Amino acid sequence: MHIFPAIDLRGGKVVRLEQGRAEAETVYGIDPIGVAENFRAAGANYLHMVDLDGAFTGELKNLHLIAAVAKVSPLFIQVGGGLRTETAIGQALDAGVRRVVIGTRACESLPFVKEAVEKFGAERIAVGIDAKNGIVSTKGWTAPSQWTAPDLARAVVGQGVRTIIYTDIATDGMGTGPNLKALQELAGAVPDAAIIASGGVATVAHVESLLTLGKAIDGVIIGKAIYDGKLKLEDVLRVAR
Repeated sequence: MHIFPAIDLRGGKVVRLEQGRAEAETVYGIDPIGVAENFRAAGANYLHMVDLDGAFTGELKNLHLIAAVAKVSPLFIQVGGGLRTETAIGQALDAGVRRVVIGTRACESLPFVKEAVEKFGAERIAVGIDAKNGIVSTKGWTAPSQWTAPDLARAVVGQGVRTIIYTDIATDGMGTGPNLKALQELAGAVPDAAIIASGGVATVAHVESLLTLGKAIDGVIIGKAIYDGKLKLEDVLRVAR
């Protein structure tokens, strides 16, 4: 299972939000390059970055910082937030990002997803499914959609998507553990897709619980617990290996 420590960017700063609420922000620094280097030094090979300003506005706002990290870091970087046009996707990939995450636009247009996969390659396109009580939310988690998580997963896999990043909004940033029931349901809906779990992981036991779901869970994104010192990245990497 791949471990993705997370860097969320808002206003040029490294932050974390609780349950995606803009008003529940904690600032952890102003040096994303330094944070990425610390993750690499701990043994990480992967990095998840989110342009929160992009998620809220629909346009990339922190690409210069993402590009700066990609330029100096050997980590596999995947990025989400504000990637709602082919131009934005191309800009992120040209900046050195290895994989982009389409969220809101996937809910709005399945043809857009198919076109992105065909143009950039399935290995470079993931779909982010962010859900609360099973219903997918969009536009920085501010607007509920008409999709359930399993239905959207089946739909985007039908467009050629191979990787799905599932975030449980209710648990994100709360440290209460992953939503195993929702993840299991999602894995059952798209058995051939790789699922990366996000939300709630704060202990080694939480990581071990994801391992019980088998190879359907390809990875896990961890943020706040690492920043708050509740969880050591080195311990998580050891368990995942």
